Amino acid sequence: MAGGLTERGDLYSTQVGFIYIFNLIVGSGALTMPKAFAKAGWLCSLIVLVFLAFMSFLNATFINEVMAAANAVLRWKRQESREDGNDSDTSSSSGSHEDEKRSLLSASGSLSPSINRIPSSSSVQYKYYGAEPTPKRKRDYFDITQRVEMGQMASMFFNKVGVNLFYICIIIYLYGDLAIYAAAVPKSLRDVACNSKPNASESDPCWNSKALTRIDAYRIFLACFSCALGPFVFFNVQKTKYLQIVTSLMRWLAFGLMIGIALVLLGEGKGNGNPVLFDFDGMPNLFGVAVYSFMCQHSLPSLVTPIKNKSRLTTLFFCDFSIIMVFYLVLCFTAAFCFDSNDLDDLYTLNFKNSDVTSVKFFQYYLALFPVFTLSTNFPIIAITLRNNLKTLFHKEGRKFPWIVDKILFPMVTILPPIAVAFYTHDLELLVGITGSYAGVGIQYFTPALLVYYARKDLTKYYGHRWENKHMSPFRGKFWVIFVNIWAVACIIFVTVNHIISKS
Repeated sequence: MAGGLTERGDLYSTQVGFIYIFNLIVGSGALTMPKAFAKAGWLCSLIVLVFLAFMSFLNATFINEVMAAANAVLRWKRQESREDGNDSDTSSSSGSHEDEKRSLLSASGSLSPSINRIPSSSSVQYKYYGAEPTPKRKRDYFDITQRVEMGQMASMFFNKVGVNLFYICIIIYLYGDLAIYAAAVPKSLRDVACNSKPNASESDPCWNSKALTRIDAYRIFLACFSCALGPFVFFNVQKTKYLQIVTSLMRWLAFGLMIGIALVLLGEGKGNGNPVLFDFDGMPNLFGVAVYSFMCQHSLPSLVTPIKNKSRLTTLFFCDFSIIMVFYLVLCFTAAFCFDSNDLDDLYTLNFKNSDVTSVKFFQYYLALFPVFTLSTNFPIIAITLRNNLKTLFHKEGRKFPWIVDKILFPMVTILPPIAVAFYTHDLELLVGITGSYAGVGIQYFTPALLVYYARKDLTKYYGHRWENKHMSPFRGKFWVIFVNIWAVACIIFVTVNHIISKS
């Protein structure tokens, strides 16, 4: 390894990796799923959720394969860089390296030329996990020991247009994420603070006095939320392990309470839900919510690379997605049969704030305020991630941004649009549906499928036609790449047409 280029990270077990991926996927999207599930009909939703879980699993295996391919290419580039640095007194050693490189190629192949768009090891900053082995076999070059983020993979395997499209897609997705968070937190605070009756309209008074309506209270809380968390985008903050542990415990207490209370109500015969089998009018939002709720591909490099034993990553993904799918179905089925679909709130936790559901005050307030605790801790991190991606998109090699652009303009452009969207609407089902249906489809479907296609093509330029990627996806035929892209296009067309029809 070249000195000064590596940042060593701690490794963890496969079981810990399983938990991290599980917690990554089960987030705010799950809170908006019950309403979308009930509106689309329970049988229709069951089929859609099972299929979309499979599609997300498929694309997770694609990302895993591309991570291994990126590691192999970077190893090749480092070896090539070391050979270029050899002086005359190490010519015999250089010759042995040439023999090693030739042995990795097919019999009819020749040494591949460098690909200009792939950065050399001297220009790449990456996080490195574990000791770098000396590859003895072709397949050892595909060990995943370097964390190669999705943006760097796009830079390695896409052309300039593809890279820009990727960053535009991830930026739109992050904007949608921030808008969802900016609406969910003030809405939860408003519904806890106001003394309004169930199913109250936005023009109803928040308290006994008519001077302050519910929408006024929401916007006041939105302003407070923006002032409290918005300034973090001007600085750098990082997640801590203890913050992750606390938020994970809070998440599972909340989900456990929601499922448990709904089961108790159903057991006592107090369930009011009677969902239909199919309702195609509810499918567009269900698609968007489900895609958003299974999203994890953009963060897999950070979670997978530190796993010690990566020999069964496909099995790990399969178990994670299977259990998450079952968890979502349990959450949604209990909600759909416990609450009438017209009474379901687009933020499911708010259905438990009434004494008719549970008389335990702690449960009422804890569930109603749960999004406030968990989403608020993630908001600054997502905002800073978005800010950095904006800088990357507009950065030009060899040029620095002026101070006012770097420190003032980019943070303001990051934080103001999602707050403006949240000011205009707090319809979380709509926000999640749009974010998942468009940007989410790009990140979860298009990007992994195109990355794996171009990575496989580029590997032949380095390792010939007989390369052996030990982390290759079980869906290795070109059919699967084509199928994913056709499905992604169909999703966008279907959702767009249905939104147009519903507004006409």
